[in-house]
Amino acid sequence: MPESKLRSRVLMDGITGAYPRAIYRSVGFTDEDLKKPQIAIVNSWSEANPGHMHLRELARYVKEGVWAAGGMPIEFNVIAPCDGVSQGAGMHYILPSRDIIAASIELMVQAHMFDGMVMLCSCDKIVPGMLMAAATLDIPTIFVQGGPMLARDYQGQKMVMSDIKEAMGRFTAGEINEKEFYDIEANTNRSCGACGMMGTANTMSCLVEALGLSLPGGGTIPAVEARRLRLARESGRRAVELVWTGVTARQMINQQGLINAIRVTMAMGGSSNTVLHLPAIARQIGWEMPLTGFDDLSRTTPLLAKFKPASPFTLEDFDAAGGVMALMKELTPLLELDLPTVSGLTLKEQVASAQVKRHDIIRPLRDPLAAEGGLAVLHGNLAPGGAVVKQSGVTEKLLVHRGPARVANSEEEVKDLLLSGQVQPGDVLVIKYEGPQGGPGMREMSIPAAILVGMGLGDSVAMITDGRYSGATRGPCIGYVTPEASQGGPIAVVQDGDMIRIAIPNRRLEIELSNEELAQRLQTWRPPESKIKRGFMSRYSSIVHSVEEGACLWKS
Repeated sequence: MPESKLRSRVLMDGITGAYPRAIYRSVGFTDEDLKKPQIAIVNSWSEANPGHMHLRELARYVKEGVWAAGGMPIEFNVIAPCDGVSQGAGMHYILPSRDIIAASIELMVQAHMFDGMVMLCSCDKIVPGMLMAAATLDIPTIFVQGGPMLARDYQGQKMVMSDIKEAMGRFTAGEINEKEFYDIEANTNRSCGACGMMGTANTMSCLVEALGLSLPGGGTIPAVEARRLRLARESGRRAVELVWTGVTARQMINQQGLINAIRVTMAMGGSSNTVLHLPAIARQIGWEMPLTGFDDLSRTTPLLAKFKPASPFTLEDFDAAGGVMALMKELTPLLELDLPTVSGLTLKEQVASAQVKRHDIIRPLRDPLAAEGGLAVLHGNLAPGGAVVKQSGVTEKLLVHRGPARVANSEEEVKDLLLSGQVQPGDVLVIKYEGPQGGPGMREMSIPAAILVGMGLGDSVAMITDGRYSGATRGPCIGYVTPEASQGGPIAVVQDGDMIRIAIPNRRLEIELSNEELAQRLQTWRPPESKIKRGFMSRYSSIVHSVEEGACLWKS
């Protein structure tokens, strides 16, 4: 690309460019700098959580790479709230942050007409928000993920953040004492980085690599390793080269790339929250990705790997086994690999040089852990639009289940039911009014789900909700039920004692009511008042779209 074609020249050249030139000089840039490609360093650095606290240091290495390649790095920040901190009332605000992150990046980059971007990101909503922005802007873009934190060795097993949640249930059930509980709470998280299980943060970071938007290893190299510093510097250098070669984000974020991403999700037992984020990203390129598409791909993609909390293995183990590229090498017959990447190689070329170093962690395609992928989409009279379960985390005993409903109208109510001992083996917990609109904000039921497992009820009690779960949830946890309760979906009229039937292999979720009884209940149902009546969330609840549309704030 000739220098005259750089986007930034629109603002920087000529007499009218004197104004922005003067402003950049006051920041410290020189006349020579102002002639270079302007690379936005989009950083989600924050002291509010460990996933982002080290990104300021990574940004320094990225900028060194940009300078070395002849670019002009310009850093700005976006919000980065933490799912783990934002429990209870705070969780209302987490999913909405994804779209605000995407919009804020779009506004900043378009206002300043940057030539390229480096996305520094970690954690659940920040990675998909940046992917949405990258797809919308379609300029040269490379991602530098923060990487997973280190696991802890504890009594002969590796422990990560999800083990802290399950310890709540173990403590409640009397399995561990107060001193043991405190030790788990205080010492499990050993370093900065994203929580070390296959939750949404690490799933989405791995999918960035699978899409070809980060350099190989970006999804799994531990946050504290020197390899990540070297990767950051090289990413800065590549960002400038992408500008000169004209390689833009949509060359990787396209329909075939996203199908690859779904298959990788299924093969590694990735987060159920991908059913929200990948459709939201797809909408930015004009492609509708229905829930049924996830199920079709899951049925034809074997499960090759499982990680905490669904197995003893961590993200460190995944990295040691060869990481995302090694997994994709095993999946090669099912993937489209003639696609570009930010490295300058095609996916096929990158995958060809990968090696599976541990077949106990990444299984061969001919000898998978399971014939189907990690997620399943259920339908039935309780979920006409669909519901999602991470089937790779469900024990065989509860793949098929029938039991009486115990109804809760919020996350708080279901936690009270669990902690007060009111839940019995065989029950089906039904949590409603926690969808995108009704929540509002589609809170995750990660704490109740972990308490359930920790109390020893994970193989005898199922959970169903129109809310969502943490990407690291395990057990019989069915979420994303559509239509949601606040929109008059059948889940709104479930009552205590109603018999619920779950058949994950057959993809069914049913309430044992006649069509007439169900219709009569729905006819007399009235929506409850909104839980939040002012501020951003009041506006959010009136404009957010459904789960099938990625719970986006606006049409693309």
